[in-house]
Amino acid sequence: MNFEELVHAARTCRRFEQSRPLSAADLEWLTDCARVSPCGRNAQELRFVLVHSPEACAELFPQTKWAGALKDWNGPAEGERPTGYIAILMPKTANAIVHFDVGIAAQSIQLAATSKGWGCCIHASFNRARCPEILRVPEDMDIALLLALGVAGEERRLASMPADGSFNYWRDDAGVHYVPKRALEDLILETL
Repeated sequence: MNFEELVHAARTCRRFEQSRPLSAADLEWLTDCARVSPCGRNAQELRFVLVHSPEACAELFPQTKWAGALKDWNGPAEGERPTGYIAILMPKTANAIVHFDVGIAAQSIQLAATSKGWGCCIHASFNRARCPEILRVPEDMDIALLLALGVAGEERRLASMPADGSFNYWRDDAGVHYVPKRALEDLILETL
């Protein structure tokens, strides 16, 4: 797939094939893709915690929140849950530019996962009191984002923005997940 196809396919995934777990080596490869991505001042301040054992994934899963726009869905059922997690850590004393580094790292992991047919859900909503304990986060670091990963177990598609302008995603009766996007001409203010 070319890069444009990759970006179009890299939608948030919330259902996985739990029977086909990712390995520690898979998570290390994804993290390596983030490691070599650009970062502010080349300071390389981010650190990562990788979770792949079924026991650790099971302990972490209930600490995450899933799909706020899908009011009648409580998250992936047993058999559809992530088989790996990558926590992106940043120093508690980091300057503002490190937040950009976090986004770049997360996007690199998301694109890399998509290139392999894997899914990724980037979480900012998780139990910030319990997760650092589970993940053994050093005292001088914070969890910036928690990425849930696994072999993709759902179809995700882009859709045109509805006339009412709602940006909420939805699922059809077949379980296909749709993500509305604004038209390019609605986003470009000027071409000089």
